[in-house]
Amino acid sequence: MVSVTSSWLYCLSLLSLFPFISSSITIPLQYPQTNQIPFQDQYQKLNHLVTTSLARARHLKNPQPTTAATATAPLFSHSYGGYSISLSFGTPPQTLSFIMDTGSDVVWFPCTSRYLCKHCSFSSSSSSPRIQPFIPKESSSSKIIGCKNPKCSWIHQSNINCDQDCSVNSRLNQTCPPYMILYGSSTTVGIALSETLHLHGLSKPNFLVGCSVLSSHQPAGIAGFGRGLSSLPSQLGLGKFSYCLLSRRFDDDTKKRSSLVLDIEQLDSGKKTNALVYTPFVKNPKVEDKSSFSVYYYLGLRQITIGGHHVKMPYKYLSPGEDGNGGVIIDSATTFTFIAREAFEPLSDEFIRQITDYKRIKEFEDVDRARALL
Repeated sequence: MVSVTSSWLYCLSLLSLFPFISSSITIPLQYPQTNQIPFQDQYQKLNHLVTTSLARARHLKNPQPTTAATATAPLFSHSYGGYSISLSFGTPPQTLSFIMDTGSDVVWFPCTSRYLCKHCSFSSSSSSPRIQPFIPKESSSSKIIGCKNPKCSWIHQSNINCDQDCSVNSRLNQTCPPYMILYGSSTTVGIALSETLHLHGLSKPNFLVGCSVLSSHQPAGIAGFGRGLSSLPSQLGLGKFSYCLLSRRFDDDTKKRSSLVLDIEQLDSGKKTNALVYTPFVKNPKVEDKSSFSVYYYLGLRQITIGGHHVKMPYKYLSPGEDGNGGVIIDSATTFTFIAREAFEPLSDEFIRQITDYKRIKEFEDVDRARALL
């Protein structure tokens, strides 16, 4: 756990680390090399992916709001993965690797020469990549976000009381309080910066980005692509973005890349490509008391079929209800697909009914079932 016994002392320690966007852009998307962990065998690797996905699923169902980093918070025991992109910030630009995450909305990078990442595993190979932090003092466009700046509430997802959260003196009183973000299997702590984002010839000044000075189980920064105000698509004013994920084997860490396309000028926003099947996103009908749910991209799932047979299940588990619960979301940082037990059981029963030529291994199912309880 990270325990901060004094809010003003923590604000002071963070501040001491600093001195006083064509019509579309295509970015390579690849599996993050900074998250490589040396596994003894493929079962261990698969077990790791299952565990991290479960932690992620629990977090998405019961998200914890971003808070000022002045309280005790749990640290989880496994790293957080997905697909990565390279982004450049600062003047002159500093290029860093980020995990693309459609399930969150904050963009942050490892920051300052004193950046500390606890429980971050790497391969023992000398050629294995190491954490590359952003250095604010080497950028002339780097500025600390003020407490009364509206963007301060973006990163905290709530209104900030500037008179209580960081009030040592007038200097600290004008600074946005440190943030703490939980991702289910990792956490990060830092302060909000205003920086210039560079994207293939496009420059976006005054871009809100988190400068994290302490993380756990999360080597690389994260580029939030959710629906919140602080996400990369929202800050760039994108009408749409698209990405393609290459198929991967668990025993083959391919270096091949796919593409992330950002529609900057919002041309032909209603045009559809032939041979593709489309489905609209839906929004959660009730997010007033569940603001974290407003970040997610919900799919309007109507039914599930196995072998051409329609599986009957409660519709409330397929689409968000009036109370804000339920529904299906797209999350680029989760390896596996999860559904509620009430929907999974009829799905499993139908699958078992149709698969008659294979013997079930009960002992392994019991272990996996216990882990899968959400």
